Amino acid sequence: MGGSFDPSSFGCGDSPLCASLLRLIRQGAIVVLAAGNEGCGEILVDGNAATLSLDLSIGDPANLDEAIAVGSVHPTLPHRYGTSYFSSRGPTADGRLKPDVVAPGERIWSCRSGGGQGKTVEELYIELSGTSMAAPHVSGLLAAFLSVRQEFIGYPEKVKQILFENCTDLKRDRYHQGAGLPNLAKMLLNT
Repeated sequence: MGGSFDPSSFGCGDSPLCASLLRLIRQGAIVVLAAGNEGCGEILVDGNAATLSLDLSIGDPANLDEAIAVGSVHPTLPHRYGTSYFSSRGPTADGRLKPDVVAPGERIWSCRSGGGQGKTVEELYIELSGTSMAAPHVSGLLAAFLSVRQEFIGYPEKVKQILFENCTDLKRDRYHQGAGLPNLAKMLLNT
């Protein structure tokens, strides 16, 4: 979910979409958002294209302070490779730390639309990369946490705090990895 907005009319994390999501959070919902795939860009240098990493690439609604913005890392070797080249990086335009956490977002198998009987595996699934593949990992982790620790249902700020306190630090720039890689076992053991 996302879209463009006029930054001259709305502050960072204050677009109409962010305002709607904030209402959900205030009603007790946990909002997990993809950080975006704007972490890499191309520039022309003497007629040659060069690739560079782009900080300040987090946009709305991932700018929303109360939401959990998820960046992408390699699915099996996040400590070695760190944040995915495409994953949007902080800080936000007003200087806040985002993304909040990172999760596997490269070459993730997902269901393909239009599936049905008699289809091959290749016709039923598709391999995709992006922070939209990483965010569901965190949503699922939080759903699993809340299925065991039901006393935290309706308290998104407390759940967010527990999530951050129990992440595995990948030893990368905080504006690239946030608190790090979520760790469900640590969350459950420490609450």
